[in-house]
Amino acid sequence: MTIKVLIVDDSAVVRQVLSQVFSQATGMTVMDVATDPIAAMEKMKQQWPDVIVLDIEMPRMDGITFLKQLMASRPTPVVICSSLTQKGTDISVQAMAAGAVEVIAKPMAGVKGFLEESASQLVHAVRSAAAARMNRVRVMPSAGGTALAGAAPAANPLETRPKLSADAILSAPTGGNMFATTERIIAVGTSTGGTQALETVLTALPRTCPGLAIVQHMPEKFTRSFAERLDSLSQIEVKEASNGDRILPGRALIAPGGKHMMIKRSGAFYLVEVVDGPLVSRHKPSVDVLFRSAAKFAGKNALGIIMTGMGDDGAKGLKEMHDCGAKTIAQDEESCVVFGMPKEAIRLGAADEVMSLDTIAKAICR
Repeated sequence: MTIKVLIVDDSAVVRQVLSQVFSQATGMTVMDVATDPIAAMEKMKQQWPDVIVLDIEMPRMDGITFLKQLMASRPTPVVICSSLTQKGTDISVQAMAAGAVEVIAKPMAGVKGFLEESASQLVHAVRSAAAARMNRVRVMPSAGGTALAGAAPAANPLETRPKLSADAILSAPTGGNMFATTERIIAVGTSTGGTQALETVLTALPRTCPGLAIVQHMPEKFTRSFAERLDSLSQIEVKEASNGDRILPGRALIAPGGKHMMIKRSGAFYLVEVVDGPLVSRHKPSVDVLFRSAAKFAGKNALGIIMTGMGDDGAKGLKEMHDCGAKTIAQDEESCVVFGMPKEAIRLGAADEVMSLDTIAKAICR
């Protein structure tokens, strides 16, 4: 099936470059372009796109207003192209709240060169959005009258580069010989659909829950706003992880975009190490890196959870956790926006249990 793309951006340069990128991609065509949402709505009366690539700041109507109207009338996968300014990241988190399923972070200057160099990232984002099941995108009440919903973006999955494993960051665990402790930790990995899934899980957790380390595929600079928003909605503390942060009961640490995050042990305690490095499973942060570290340094003291997302990042890492004695969970197909990562984990025999999104918080508390 050919994916029909509608580009909505007031920049002629952006429209031109994006049109070239998507027109050259296999199985993709540019249905039309529009300078603003009003013009887009006129074009959509004639033909409906499979995916909309949408700017935020435009004349006549801003992208957030258009997105909210779209999701209320006919939910359609939307990829946001947003600037890297702090204002841009905050607005883009609002866009995810309104139902966007992917975000591409573009710079304020040198946009043409950036878009040309990021062609595979753009194509992957549109393909990922096209695979999203919009009937699984649930907008829930939250602070400020909006909610974190929709999905989150893959972090620069450059398909032309070699696909590296977690070996590029951390050696494999040697076995399940980790002795049991009273300190329990949760490792969570998710991608497309994950912003909504994480809101569902984290807002249902009490302050007494075990500490969590989370990888959500998301561009650099976006994870701080994302964590702050979840923190405002949850009983537990949610923060963007810094190197050396302790994993504590009632706290969730979210890996910074553009960095890998590993679980390490210091005496009887667990903490996170935030490091740079190459893409792993074409992502940074990578779920495979997080899960491998949990297998190696926590073993049977950890619970691994893989949730909605496109691709296979985290599947092998969850299997390593399973083999080292950790309990493991995969989100079921029915509740996933994209049943890619959990499906691959299940295929590998990595999941002890397969459960719906609404029951994962209870499993964490158990």
